[in-house]
Amino acid sequence: MTAIENIDKKSDEELVALTLRDQDFFAYLMRRYETKLLRYIRRISGVSLEEAEDILQDSFIKIYQNLNGFDRSLKFSSWAYRITHNQVISHFRKSQARPQTNAFDTELLETLASDMDSARDIDVKLLRERLEKILEKIDIKYREVLILKYFEEKDYQEISDIMQKPMGTVATLLSRAKRLLKTELTNLNIPYERFN
Repeated sequence: MTAIENIDKKSDEELVALTLRDQDFFAYLMRRYETKLLRYIRRISGVSLEEAEDILQDSFIKIYQNLNGFDRSLKFSSWAYRITHNQVISHFRKSQARPQTNAFDTELLETLASDMDSARDIDVKLLRERLEKILEKIDIKYREVLILKYFEEKDYQEISDIMQKPMGTVATLLSRAKRLLKTELTNLNIPYERFN
């Protein structure tokens, strides 16, 4: 077994401990989370790939800078997602004065489209356009909780850790988000089944 294969089998927490002793190990954490966090950024923010990569880079810098303060009672993944979540919010605060463009993740839209039974009855392109409009209407806090639950497959505790909100609040946000989604889908005559 090579050294790299050995590193790939280490837990996140073991890699954190190694990184605290030798910063070169941080590259392995970055490699492990780069795709996941980039997808998460694109899904919750709707920014272009270039902007998402900038946010990701800022997130990794923050993660590295705060690694000594990592709360080991949390899962590293939840902690990394929380920092990334905060970087997305920071990005929006900085860019509120600038006009926004929506570059929704095509993968997200295709996933939503494929998850609905009505996709066979409706032209996929039209459905994708409708879903994009729905996502534009849904407030980011609701969009984010839907994405974390159904696309990132996080449980309530992880969502709570990432969003820094009590689990009861997460449940309320998810319930409201599902209700908003149902209303928007109903308004477009698209059957609501995926998020029951």
